[in-house]
Amino acid sequence: MSTTPFPRRAAVAARGVPLGEDVVVLPGPVLLAGMGDGPSLLAHRARHGALDAADPTFPDAAGLAARAAKVRLRGRGGAGFPLAEKLRRVAAVRDRPGLPGTAARRRPVVVVNGAEGEPASHKDSALLRHVPHLVLDGAAAAAHALRTHEVHVVVPGERPRVREAVEAALAERRDRRDLSDRDRRGERLTWHVHVTAPRFVAGQETAVLQLLAGRENLPVTADAPAAARGLRGRPTLLSNAETFAHLGVLALHGPGPLLAHGTDEEPGTTLVTTVQPTVPGYPTTDAVVREVAFGTSVAAVLPPGHDGYTLPVLVGGFHGAWLPPAQVARAKVSPADLARRGAALGAGVLIAPSARTCPLSLTRTVVAYLAAESAGRCGPCVHGLPALADAVDALARGRDGAAEEAAEVAGLLPGRGACRHPDGTGRLVASALDALADEVRAHAAGTCTALRGREEQQRWAS
Repeated sequence: MSTTPFPRRAAVAARGVPLGEDVVVLPGPVLLAGMGDGPSLLAHRARHGALDAADPTFPDAAGLAARAAKVRLRGRGGAGFPLAEKLRRVAAVRDRPGLPGTAARRRPVVVVNGAEGEPASHKDSALLRHVPHLVLDGAAAAAHALRTHEVHVVVPGERPRVREAVEAALAERRDRRDLSDRDRRGERLTWHVHVTAPRFVAGQETAVLQLLAGRENLPVTADAPAAARGLRGRPTLLSNAETFAHLGVLALHGPGPLLAHGTDEEPGTTLVTTVQPTVPGYPTTDAVVREVAFGTSVAAVLPPGHDGYTLPVLVGGFHGAWLPPAQVARAKVSPADLARRGAALGAGVLIAPSARTCPLSLTRTVVAYLAAESAGRCGPCVHGLPALADAVDALARGRDGAAEEAAEVAGLLPGRGACRHPDGTGRLVASALDALADEVRAHAAGTCTALRGREEQQRWAS
């Protein structure tokens, strides 16, 4: 079976999706507070101090989970699963009684997933390039707490500078015999770096585990969560780079720095990538990574030129949901607040087209890309996503009945695939039909609100 289906669509979509590495990264209050000092190990240690597993106060798995629970730390990769629960599950499998000789099969593995996959997201890449040792300290702390020595770092194939930064950071730790990489008995961690295929689904959890096992970097159906049975059947703590950076802060400083930000219900900070695209072609005109406190107004984070009171925003990235202007004006950078509005932070992306960019045409570009990026291993991806891309294309062209067709296909996709790729694509289209209803009607009438905006700007300019 071909693993690169829909070559025609792939060729079209590849011209329309940003895959570059040049983004603006702004200093932040916690994770990105030290980026101005540079990414070196010496600068990191000067700011954060040593991570010493031999210290009697160093947290074990239960202690590290308690710190994560205190700040309500959830995975920042999209699913938002509580990290404390993951840590406890991995430790429970490790400590489960079993037959003689089974202990080695229960030895945990730690995996830092820095692949992202989402082309518009750059938060994990920003951390691994600018503060790599904070991420690596988080992974080291988890490994020490779980009494394992095996740590894997996964980097995106389409961003070679991330790999260079990670390899340079690991070389520094090795050459300086950094204390953080030794457990309480003095044994060193073993680090492995893996490079994903340059495709959207390569960063999905099962696709990452397949890559680490030496198989094709594509999603498969999982019969158990990675925390219970992950790499080579062993309990695996797998989360993204931002999650491990937060874990690094907890291991080095405790909950205090994170509790100083956010709200009582949602303490701490999160990284957000804001993107202001244009179509056709969808180049990244302004991509900025910021660290913001939970509870911050979404409108306050949007790029210049976007009016949060009159323009929609795609929240959560390519598998996210469109919010209409009235919702954008009131929304918070808050999982709870966004959930009430039918959205989620997801990959931590806010795509905010300007008044000169048609959001429906942008949706068409993204859906065509997602159809081309599937694993091609199940019916919803092989048949459903191309059909959905065709329906959205017809919608943008204003064809009669296209809205009903798009709604029907999008409604058939959720829960039917081997991974969540069809679900996320269907969610995107369903939200567009709702939040962009005025745009859909304008296209059906043979016009476009963005086109009217450009014409109005031209009249003012003349």
